[in-house]
This record gives sequence, structure tokens and C-alpha cells, in this order.
Amino acid sequence: MLQSSAHLAVNVLDASSLLAAFGALGVAVVLFAETGLLVGFFLPGDSLLFTAGLLCVPGAAGGTQLHLAEVLPAAVAGALIGAQVGYVVGRKGGRALLARSDRASLRKGAERAEELLAKYGHGKAIVLARFIPVVRTVLNPLCGMLGVPARTFAVWQVLGGLLWTVGVVLAGYGLGSTVPSIDRYLLPIIALVVVVSVIPIALELLKARRSGGAAQ
Repeated sequence: MLQSSAHLAVNVLDASSLLAAFGALGVAVVLFAETGLLVGFFLPGDSLLFTAGLLCVPGAAGGTQLHLAEVLPAAVAGALIGAQVGYVVGRKGGRALLARSDRASLRKGAERAEELLAKYGHGKAIVLARFIPVVRTVLNPLCGMLGVPARTFAVWQVLGGLLWTVGVVLAGYGLGSTVPSIDRYLLPIIALVVVVSVIPIALELLKARRSGGAAQ
């Protein structure tokens, strides 16, 4: 009963809360939702992966001990399956879903995703999008909408998904393994990861504002 209450009280925006409640399974579910469902654009993918890596270090604080052998497969599965589902959603009617959304951040992410595809081509854009919050949510259905070949999308989303998930988890694990008592600074580190992850969006918003001002 107490465990059920703890799960009900989990904060989906807090990586530590999610991991404490659901462990590696939570990583898979969150990444699936963030990369496969347009409603998951607000979920903390980057900070979740980094924190999971930190908590895989033996003796991790906070009462949550995770294991790389569980976290890595869960992260990869959630990200890769989510991306493929997002692609299918896009082919079936993703543009209508985007049109009905009143979220400015989601529309901005869609615009940025289209810019990436136009500027870098399918392969590079799909890989780069994995590292940009919101963009990684909308690019997958956008690829389906725009008719990116299924084989091309699958190959590059697998590559990008592996680089993102494995890279960020191992970065957290490596930092936790080399810096003594890193757990004391867990919250500031997570905050820093979140800030760094939203910098690309902030820069794009600033760029768009300047462009709009110049046009006037």
C-alpha cells in the first residue's frame, strides 16, 4: 500500500523521483513517451539518462541503486521503439495532431525539426535531433509526415538513439565513478544538465525574435 502511494506521488518532471519510483522501467517508459508520443515533449529525457548513469555507480546515494546492465537496454529500447512509433504516428496523421496543439514550444520544435531536415538532410538531422529537447519529440512524426523513406529513418534513428542514450548514461556513470561524493551535488548537476539541454531551444527563440525584429 505504501509502495502504491509512493508511485502515485511520483513527479514525472523530476528525474530522481521517476528513477526512485520505477527504476530502469521508468527510463524505458519515459523515453518511449518523449520520443514516440507528441504529448511527451515535456518529459526530462536528458536529465533522466544522466541521473540514471549516476545512480548506477556502486554506493549511489538517495536510496536508489540502479545497474548499467538494466538501464542501458531499457534506455535504448525506449528511445528506439518510441522513435519508430512516432514515425508511424506521423504517417498516419501527425500533421493533424500538430495542428490541433496549442503549445507554442511544440510548434517551434516542429519548425526547428523541418529546418534541420532541410539544412542537414535526413541522416544528420535525425541523429542531431536526439540531442535537442522537443525537437527529438516532433522530428520522428515529422519524418513520417514528409515521407522520409522508412529504411533511411530506421537506420539513422537507431544510430542517433544509441549515441544519445548510451552516451548520456555513460557520461553520468563516468562522472559518478571519478568524482568522490558526487551524490552531494546531484541536484545542481541535474539542474545544469537541464539548462544545457534547453540552450539550443533558447538560441533558436532568440534567433527567431531577432529575425522578426529585423523584418519589421
